[in-house]
Amino acid sequence: MPSLPLTRRSIFAQAWPIMLGQATVPLVGLVDTIVIGRTGSAAALAGVALGTTIINFTFWTFGFLRMGMTGMTAQAEGAGDTAEVRAMLARGVMMGIVIGAILFALQVVIVPLAFALFAGGETLDAAARGYVAARFFGAPAGLAGFAIIGWLLGLGRTRAALLLQVAMNCINIVLDILFVWHFGMGARGVGLGTAIAEWSELLIGTVIALKIAGPGTLAALRAQGAGLFDRAALKRLFAVNADIMIRTIALLFLFAWFANAGARLGTVPLAANQVLMQFVSIAAFVLDGFAFTAESRIGMAIGAGSRERFRRAIRLTGEFSLSAGLVFALVTLIGGGWGIAAITDNAAVRDHAEALLWFTALVPLIGAPAWLLDGIFIGATRGTALRNAALLATALYVGTDLLLRPFGAPGMWVALLASYVFRALALGGYLPALTRSIAQTPERS
Repeated sequence: MPSLPLTRRSIFAQAWPIMLGQATVPLVGLVDTIVIGRTGSAAALAGVALGTTIINFTFWTFGFLRMGMTGMTAQAEGAGDTAEVRAMLARGVMMGIVIGAILFALQVVIVPLAFALFAGGETLDAAARGYVAARFFGAPAGLAGFAIIGWLLGLGRTRAALLLQVAMNCINIVLDILFVWHFGMGARGVGLGTAIAEWSELLIGTVIALKIAGPGTLAALRAQGAGLFDRAALKRLFAVNADIMIRTIALLFLFAWFANAGARLGTVPLAANQVLMQFVSIAAFVLDGFAFTAESRIGMAIGAGSRERFRRAIRLTGEFSLSAGLVFALVTLIGGGWGIAAITDNAAVRDHAEALLWFTALVPLIGAPAWLLDGIFIGATRGTALRNAALLATALYVGTDLLLRPFGAPGMWVALLASYVFRALALGGYLPALTRSIAQTPERS
């Protein structure tokens, strides 16, 4: 693939398909929430929130399959190493399937432990258990899908990633509505619809990836044989991914702590947080368009050994990211009340959510620097910095939340906002050293 130009037009051209594709991810969660929320049952809505938290914690523990794949693929592409680009695809998909199969086998241990750790209660556990059990069916496909998406993003093939995400999420939405409203399967139907959609994504994604990799890819991979599992390549892969895994666990713990804090306040606050987190998810996923673009551009700049491209990639993606954060903050403030009313019929949940709306509106603005810096360091495959920043931010967040606990729900949201500041400051401290570490090589034509 020819070198991508570093202009505002090219950055936006690369980012908009990611933004559109990412917007469909929380849309699925929004549809799930509406399907349950329109029943008027706060307990059912809170149960889906609890189940989603458990699944996100479990699956996204292995989010390195997406993040590590993007940075390492982009660096291989920037260095012009076609064989390694193909090898990364094979390694990532195989690793995702194996890890997912292990999760599926271990669910008899994982699920009871998860429900023991989260403060839900008997009613909420019953509503969430069917959803969680159904989602584990899709674990191998879901984790392999992480790797394919990461590979596509690393190559800057954002339109292909968009096609894959839209196809998967449309299948998901249709099946969720069919299973819940037509067959009356409740929360279990939501989980089953998502699992089947994940298997569909793996099939479609494999076809797309092989087409992009070019004719003769399968033959080339067979010819590489044992080279796919080269010791040095695997050592680097596992070293980077181990740090990203720790980073991901720390951040998942942070959001699980936030969800559990809502559960401690009662069913209505937990349900209201689930409604408000739909706004946060939409903003985060769409702004990730610029963070993911940064991952690709940063990785390619490092692979090519260009400090100038590295700095320009940061500046251009940063301009877009901060501007989008401001826009989302304003949109949430202006349209948030209508959005809350569209999601749930429960008056108590509505009132509670509306009282906290302005905290939610600040998340995209305050969170934008942290999300962008994540993209920079993921593209650079600097796992140690990502790990240390996440551990520090999570520890400081927990301390802040405990300190603000007497203030109830507002204190919870102030602590969450502070967590983004902690993470941005921690990663920002590593940025000068990262810039100095880029070895300058002559620019490729």
